[in-house]
Amino acid sequence: MAKRAYKERFYPTPEQALLLAKSFGCARFVWNNTLAYRTEAYQQHGQSVSHSAAEKRLVVLKAEYPWLGDVSSVILQQTLRDQKAAFDNFFNPKLKARYPRFKRKDSRQSIRLTKAAFRYRDGEITIAKSKVPLPIRWSRPLPCAPSSITISQDHAGRYFISCLCEFTPKVLPVTPKMTGIDLGLTDLFITSEGVKSGNPRHLKRHEARLAHLQRQLAKKQKGSNNRNKLRRKVARLYAKIADCRRDAIHKATRTLVNENQVLCVESLNITGMVKNRSLAKAISDAGWGEFVRQLEYKAEWAGRQLVKVSQWLPSSKTCHGCGHKVEKLPLSQRRWHCEGCGQAIDRDINAAKNIRTAGLAGLACGATGAGAVA
Repeated sequence: MAKRAYKERFYPTPEQALLLAKSFGCARFVWNNTLAYRTEAYQQHGQSVSHSAAEKRLVVLKAEYPWLGDVSSVILQQTLRDQKAAFDNFFNPKLKARYPRFKRKDSRQSIRLTKAAFRYRDGEITIAKSKVPLPIRWSRPLPCAPSSITISQDHAGRYFISCLCEFTPKVLPVTPKMTGIDLGLTDLFITSEGVKSGNPRHLKRHEARLAHLQRQLAKKQKGSNNRNKLRRKVARLYAKIADCRRDAIHKATRTLVNENQVLCVESLNITGMVKNRSLAKAISDAGWGEFVRQLEYKAEWAGRQLVKVSQWLPSSKTCHGCGHKVEKLPLSQRRWHCEGCGQAIDRDINAAKNIRTAGLAGLACGATGAGAVA
């Protein structure tokens, strides 16, 4: 058994929208108030506030601010648990997470509810303090009753519900195909078999329209209704770009996992690469991190193996045929001639082949790879 989140969109009634707005506001207030208290306690007194102390302080907050009782107490308690998880990630040196930040009213809003704060019956979900089920547009039935749900509202004003359920992954039949994958900008990915995906460049396609709306937004008076309407237009366009990018990556990763038993990819330092101002926008638009993340969990569910190769492997500079390595190979040079064996080499396909060779070698030496089934 594995856990999976099923995300669906829903359209709340005016009463439900009001309740959700209160829930978002109360959760945001508890998060910000507790974060400020923890930060001040450490800066002024060098003390660390524990999770149990924060929960006891929540009782005092509810007595001081009675309107916190208008929403389910589970939402507030879960907010403190999420903050505890954020601090645990911050103090974990392996994750390199940043310090928890304050939540803003105009950013994405979300609340998390456990079984005590919602009811699931006959394919309908009703949250606490509401008598009417959420009007969810189900795209598929849930495999079981969810253990928890997360309700969110994005910048564009759309409402989503994410249901965490247990399910049994379907292991795909074993196939002899194994491939190496090189990530790029001209093409999103290139396989060792010579398949080039192309790059839709979703941000660049809508960049002119986005720039026009942002120029109009900059001229509007802050706090005015016209500014809020235009801000929502910008948010909807950003949401469309993100949806298109996510959909394209889902389709590409699903195809690769279905067709190959072993997938070898390069472990790139994307955080460091986006510091290059010339390529930062193109790298972010390509979505390399999301691409690899989807490959990891889909490979694990399907019984495939994902092997990550070191980012320091000179995959582009080394000839796959004879092993000859060139000294310099600028990014603008997409093809080069090998002095060792004399063959003409496509930079990207050659890199994918070297990644595949290195990944299979590591697998033969005992490395199971991410997504391997024990």
